[in-house]
Amino acid sequence: MDNDLRREIILDNYQDPMNRGLVEDSDYLKVNTNSESCIDNLDFMMKIDNNIIQDIRFDGEACAISTSASSIMIRSLIGKSVDEAKEILKNYKNMIDEKEYDSDILGELNVYDEICKQPNRKNCALLPSRAMDKLLGELEGYGK
Repeated sequence: MDNDLRREIILDNYQDPMNRGLVEDSDYLKVNTNSESCIDNLDFMMKIDNNIIQDIRFDGEACAISTSASSIMIRSLIGKSVDEAKEILKNYKNMIDEKEYDSDILGELNVYDEICKQPNRKNCALLPSRAMDKLLGELEGYGK
């Protein structure tokens, strides 16, 4: 991917992130995730109905990478089944960790394919995926 396009996508999603702002709705699962090494502290909410992710919201304070990764990840996961979301998350984490991954299913998340060149930013890029893992992990007990 062209570096100028990469920067533009990240900046656009930082300045105008998708689904920023939480809602008061008990149908949403909610988690907080933060970084021990910087200011990143985000709350995430996810609504799942019939095994399909209907909505994801987030809010808090975070750097450009965490905020933009949250926005792009939300766009990538809404409308997906839980299993599809888990597959996207697995491939995303593999990409960040420089392991084998399927770039075709990541779509716009591929803008972070070179984040490994900045090891101190990997944690920022992984913050939203950790939150999604927590939310999907809570789903195991959801509705029981």
